[in-house]
Amino acid sequence: MGYFTLDFKKAKGASDARMSDHIERRVIASNVDSTRTHLNRELVELPEGVTVRDEAIAHRIKSAGIKRKITPDQVRAIRVMMSGTHEDMMKIQQDGRMDEWCNDSMQWLHKTFGQENTVSAVLHMDETTPHIHATIVPIVTGERRKAKQKQTEGKRSYRKKADVARLCADDVLNRDKLIGYHDDYAKIMDKYGLQRGVRGSEARHVTTAQYYRDLKRQTGELKTDVQQLQSEKDEAEKQLKQVKKEIKTDRLEAVKTEAKTAILAKVGSFLGSGEIKELKQKNRQLYEEVATRDESIEKLQTMMQEQRIQHRKELTEIQARSIKEQNGQKERTDIMQKWINRACKWFPLFDDAFRVEKLCRSAGFTSEQTDRLFTFKPLEYSGNLYSEEHKRGISVTNAIAQIKIVQDEKKQRFVLCINGKNVFDWFKEQFNKLYQNLKPSIRQSTKKVKGMNL
Repeated sequence: MGYFTLDFKKAKGASDARMSDHIERRVIASNVDSTRTHLNRELVELPEGVTVRDEAIAHRIKSAGIKRKITPDQVRAIRVMMSGTHEDMMKIQQDGRMDEWCNDSMQWLHKTFGQENTVSAVLHMDETTPHIHATIVPIVTGERRKAKQKQTEGKRSYRKKADVARLCADDVLNRDKLIGYHDDYAKIMDKYGLQRGVRGSEARHVTTAQYYRDLKRQTGELKTDVQQLQSEKDEAEKQLKQVKKEIKTDRLEAVKTEAKTAILAKVGSFLGSGEIKELKQKNRQLYEEVATRDESIEKLQTMMQEQRIQHRKELTEIQARSIKEQNGQKERTDIMQKWINRACKWFPLFDDAFRVEKLCRSAGFTSEQTDRLFTFKPLEYSGNLYSEEHKRGISVTNAIAQIKIVQDEKKQRFVLCINGKNVFDWFKEQFNKLYQNLKPSIRQSTKKVKGMNL
């Protein structure tokens, strides 16, 4: 059973643009897989006329009826990050329960902080573990938490109205309420096999920057270990060569001794000398010592062989992990460089490019076809095209799709064209034609019904 993540952070100051850039993917981080960015989802519908997260925060504060002046350093929003253990979140996705998990999490946010105060929520599916970035505007009513009613003899004391709206993050994120949030959210997450962490634990959430700093440090340690193992391997090979040289020398001496003994034995058989018998006995002792040493040398060779195999295995594993990490980092760097090059090329139209890319994907174009359209070259397309406006699709054959840049009264923008017409005008024309073709058949069937004899 894994653990859920429920992390709160205050967004201080008049703007939280840096976090908005990350959440809305205006800036692509190194841990983002851009080929999966189209799977990300907005879970909160923005008010009319509001297009981005920062505008949604300002809109909620403006519409809340706050009369007290808001200081420049006052907390205007609270970031809430909701996720879980990687293995459990991947199982939720594989079981097709991601929508259910998102709905339960959003209902908890609305119930706990108010639906009108939950101004933004985005599901990120293009990072390692699926998670939600939610934004809460801490608008509360009534007296401040720390305010105390004072009564003075001979004087009246007044209490502020309980229904007055205030912007106060301290009332939302005090210690007792944070404990209550985790206890309450744990009841919702229990059915997904996610539990809250140990109360009072010293474990802390690791930021993305800290994670990559630790990863870089571990890679350096692995390289040091590889170099150490390589040095030990070289030393072991030197020792093995020395032992082999000693073995050859000892065996040669043993052969010489056996030859001398044989010659002396023949001489002794003729002379019957006692000195020959003594030499024979010494030779036997020497032979036994050589045999013992050979046995020790064989054991040493076996141990060295085992050690060399173990070192080779460990070296191979470390090299494989290091290569895998380097390849992963290179792949993420290449993807990020690709987007940076595009951004540099389109910078005046960069924001509008995301809108058109989303429009292409919703219409039915694949990632490869969308990339081709952004080269501004015509694309011949056959298949089904879907209209979000009309909530239906239409089949086309050999249609010519192309992205163009047009100049409005205020600025330039991208336009997706089908057969030379704006895609919205083209859809409207196609569905009007379809409706006109259906009218005669509808009228004919109506006439037959009226003339039927009962």
